[in-house]
Amino acid sequence: MTKWIHPLAGALALLTILGFWLATVIVETLAAPAAIVAVKTAIPWGLLVLIPALAAVGGSGFALARDRQGALVAAKRRRMPIIAANGLLVLVPCAFFLAAKAGAGELDGVFYAVQGLELVAGAVNATLLGLSLRDGLRLSGRLRGQPVRT
Repeated sequence: MTKWIHPLAGALALLTILGFWLATVIVETLAAPAAIVAVKTAIPWGLLVLIPALAAVGGSGFALARDRQGALVAAKRRRMPIIAANGLLVLVPCAFFLAAKAGAGELDGVFYAVQGLELVAGAVNATLLGLSLRDGLRLSGRLRGQPVRT
């Protein structure tokens, strides 16, 4: 069961983060302030999907990797605490702060500074999750590339 939960939860987490990121960039560049408010106040609700998905990825990943070693497994193990810390210490507080500011109609300099931080942190997490996805595909033999070292 863990072998299908891990990739499913990982894909869901990555797609959710990319969805948040793209929605933010699109509404900021193309939409009216009302659309910005709608997106920023909806994102915290999306955390109800993202946080369990990340927990499932972490737990299933540790279970799958418990008897494995090698460079790819080590790289995936190193990334997960960074992804978790970035999410819990930066992205979640930013999401709630931005939702509160947007809900109050305060799309000011502080809002945009925090949103810039959120976009950078989101890009970092998406990149790290993407690298872990790539390495997972290599470990499973579904992606060719550099040889798997175990």
